[in-house]
Amino acid sequence: MKILEVRRHSIRSMGGDHLNQKGVTLARKVGQGIGPFDFVATSTLPRAFETAIAMGFAVHEQNELMNTYGGAVEREAPWPLPYFHYSEIVKQDGAAAQYAHQLADYYSSVLEGLAEGGSALVVNHGGVVELGVVACLPKMDFKPWGDAVDYCEGARLFWDAGRFVSGEVLRLQK
Repeated sequence: MKILEVRRHSIRSMGGDHLNQKGVTLARKVGQGIGPFDFVATSTLPRAFETAIAMGFAVHEQNELMNTYGGAVEREAPWPLPYFHYSEIVKQDGAAAQYAHQLADYYSSVLEGLAEGGSALVVNHGGVVELGVVACLPKMDFKPWGDAVDYCEGARLFWDAGRFVSGEVLRLQK
């Protein structure tokens, strides 16, 4: 079994590119309770990279695919939506589905590169988290997963025999 954690970046000031102090503090706190990870990837946007570093993890790779999803996807899947709504949108096979499947393919390639029992962390953005997760688990009932992810929240996905087999939502205590 291999594990992939997909998390949203931490807190930034409105319109800012970088984490603020509250965001660094939150990422540090979350980082103390997760890992270790054999591989860490983030989007190329500073807030995602800074979140992984503040969590205490070296970043092995940055990937523009996880930055944002563009206008066509945004029109189909505007953030924030509950996980369930993203899963329904991905079933429609439009631009959002194509993007979500690109994310799932990337996540699969990350896990294929790990040894058995390995784990990886991916830090990206609201909407990107949910779309990638629902594409990895197309038969899962996401109704119990609730609303869109908040800062540093996401999902833990389990990979066995070359495929995603299950997952769980990751929420922070409020």
